[in-house]
Amino acid sequence: MKITVSHQNKNYQVDLSKPLDISIPLEEGLNTVNCFYAPPMETNPVIAGDFIGSTQMGGPLNFLNVKINPHGNGTHTECVGHIAKEKFTINQSLQQYHFMAKLVSVFPRKIDNGDRVIFKDQLESIFKNENVEAIVIRTLPNDDLKIKTNYSGANPTYVHHEAITYLIEQGIRHLLIDLPSVDREEDGGAMLSHKAFWQYPDKIRENCTITELIYAKNLIKDGFYLLNIQTASFEIDVSPSKPVLYELNP
Repeated sequence: MKITVSHQNKNYQVDLSKPLDISIPLEEGLNTVNCFYAPPMETNPVIAGDFIGSTQMGGPLNFLNVKINPHGNGTHTECVGHIAKEKFTINQSLQQYHFMAKLVSVFPRKIDNGDRVIFKDQLESIFKNENVEAIVIRTLPNDDLKIKTNYSGANPTYVHHEAITYLIEQGIRHLLIDLPSVDREEDGGAMLSHKAFWQYPDKIRENCTITELIYAKNLIKDGFYLLNIQTASFEIDVSPSKPVLYELNP
């Protein structure tokens, strides 16, 4: 199926049969991405009397309970409810699912204390007046270790809050990134970048989202795409998600 998308007075053809999935598969066990010391995803069959919800254990079908921490186990999309005292849910906050997006690649800068950070001036050099609602940030170097790295205790790269403010000024409402968090792993609870993105608590941007732990393969080139963010209808602050890009063809 092909559709026509209009953006900035130009029409583009989008082939919906050629999605570019930038999510990380959710798997049980330790050989998959993990962060913030979250327990790995688990599945267990429902057992009730003689019934066993596992074909491998002799049951007639698979009927599994799934235990997961969306923030720590894989690609996830979160709303301001992640940091707010008030209740906001991802199902209520994310009401549209398709956006014009730009994918950019950035080398984080190492600072004196050893942290690796994405700064405002780095984004200014590659992203300005793009007239899109979403940005997808790929950190460099980029390889498939991102789908199985355990980031816990590793002080991974994060985004400076002034860079986040810059993105807001450029009209960004949906931020996607291949890091465990836009904030430092241990920041004493400051959460400066999360608060800056949602302008919490003064001017809450409740329909804006952050998607973390994506993985955009190198074959997906920097540039403009149609983005589809897929989530489950969870009435909590976050959901495992499946962001998908589609090429825009003139």
